[in-house]
Amino acid sequence: QVQLVESGGGLVQAGGSLRLSCTASGPPFSRYHMGWFRQAPGKEREFVGAISWSSTSTRAMTRYADSMKGRFTISRDNAKNTVYLQMNSLKPEDTAAYYCTADRAFAALQTGPAYWGKGTLVTVSS
Repeated sequence: QVQLVESGGGLVQAGGSLRLSCTASGPPFSRYHMGWFRQAPGKEREFVGAISWSSTSTRAMTRYADSMKGRFTISRDNAKNTVYLQMNSLKPEDTAAYYCTADRAFAALQTGPAYWGKGTLVTVSS
């Protein structure tokens, strides 16, 4: 069973940047596709982005929700069992709890990942 722990959330001003980290434990990290969801107050959870597994971090494929393209970047470091979410040009509407996810099926990361972290809160002030 994969266990996911997020970190890096906090308060940032609009236009600023923040990098979230997610460290995985359990089965071999490199065999799992990883992703991020978020949930804003009073709203449903929404897909942020995903990164495929790869034997080398540089060959992983990424996919993003349209509203995050160009601002958010997902990367992974297999040696550290960690996936990152770099968020730039943050807006107040990016305020949400951000959840790390994992699944053996890449498509499932956008619909219903099998494994979830407990989340880390990001607050963007105007």
